[in-house]
Amino acid sequence: MPADIQSSRQLIKRYGHAAATCSDYPPIGPLQQGFAAIDLLRALRSGQRPLHLAVSLLPMQSAFNERYLACLGREVELLGCHIGAKQSVQRLHLSRGAVSAEQLQRLLTLVRKRFAVHSSAFGDDSVEIDPAQTDWARMGLLRELGFNHVSIGVADACSPAAGVVVDFRDSRKTRWLIEAARTLQFTSVNIDLGYGRAWQSLNSFRNKLAAIIELQPGRILLFDYAYPPQRYRSSQRRSARDFAAAPDKQAMYQHALEKLDAAGYCYIGLGQFALKDDPLVGARESGGLQLNWLGYSCEASADLLGIGVGGISHIGTLQLQNRRDLASYQMQLANDQLATFHGRHSSAQEQLQSALSEALLCDLQVDLQALEASFGELSRDYMSACRPALEQMAADGLLQLTPQALSILPAGRLLVGAVCKVLEQGRTEPAATQRRFGTLSAMP
Repeated sequence: MPADIQSSRQLIKRYGHAAATCSDYPPIGPLQQGFAAIDLLRALRSGQRPLHLAVSLLPMQSAFNERYLACLGREVELLGCHIGAKQSVQRLHLSRGAVSAEQLQRLLTLVRKRFAVHSSAFGDDSVEIDPAQTDWARMGLLRELGFNHVSIGVADACSPAAGVVVDFRDSRKTRWLIEAARTLQFTSVNIDLGYGRAWQSLNSFRNKLAAIIELQPGRILLFDYAYPPQRYRSSQRRSARDFAAAPDKQAMYQHALEKLDAAGYCYIGLGQFALKDDPLVGARESGGLQLNWLGYSCEASADLLGIGVGGISHIGTLQLQNRRDLASYQMQLANDQLATFHGRHSSAQEQLQSALSEALLCDLQVDLQALEASFGELSRDYMSACRPALEQMAADGLLQLTPQALSILPAGRLLVGAVCKVLEQGRTEPAATQRRFGTLSAMP
């Protein structure tokens, strides 16, 4: 392992579960009904930061696609009228979905017309693709439309009950897509690599990992299937029997760490690895790394606006989500109403926790004196509540805790998510604390 990372099987066994559950940071708090489109529009009109725009497509081709795209277009029209002068779209993200080339061009033309999206052909727009629905022509179209970062999901297979061979054997399609991305000068290619499903064995995972490493994508996102990134989650609940036993998962994870390091991949955080010449590595070294619901990026801090069914928005201290069922989403847009369903305002303590977690996940350290300057007495009270657990982690060698700073040590690099989980313990929100501190602005 690199000198700045130490891997301990004992510590991974003790803290690894907590680290894995942090696959999506910042977290989405419990949302409440009673929020409406007016809350989102007010937040947009008063917004002071640029935007990351995330557009959700339907994953499968169906007769509903044309109607859904019409609703997406209407949502874009309704939102575009309320964007503030300072809210240029810094990054456009498109989820994987089954749409035709004509439909995709029509949607992106409207988005760029209604929002101040950068026009550079070498910008930072990202797109998720499904190998089964993508070919060279599709990759060329995505590049022409301005996308520069591509994320490829490489699933193992469906459940054995479906009668499908459950092993990753044929990497030819993934190889073609990576070659297409390089030929078309995409800035980065990410492969999503899951481990820990019940049908996986250590041997089958080794074969899959070796095939992916041979392709040398710029980035690899390693995740536990029990705690997948948001884009792989569905409403279907899974039971413990759907996943491999803990010792088997730990063996797969440890094997991946060793092989990815030997292949020249640097660990960024939250399961994200990147080759040394990738922009994420440079941003990590220069202190320019950022994190939001879409993952790590090199852009300046921005708000997030989600468009489409289940779209999630973070505007300032406001979190909102669109309706998650397709019929309700389409019904509201058909009536010229935004599909905002529920949301919440982040409390002072949640803003503090978010500042702590992002600093640790991006910079591996927190300036506690700067934090106190921004949050005042709340910062001291919050850290006092977390101190016993943090001191235990310090005794285990994961971190260093002083009155001035909280720093992640090499043994804690792979487990920084577990430290973020501990920091959630300070979020008690007693009524007295809420009255005393009110709503504080987040640390810049």
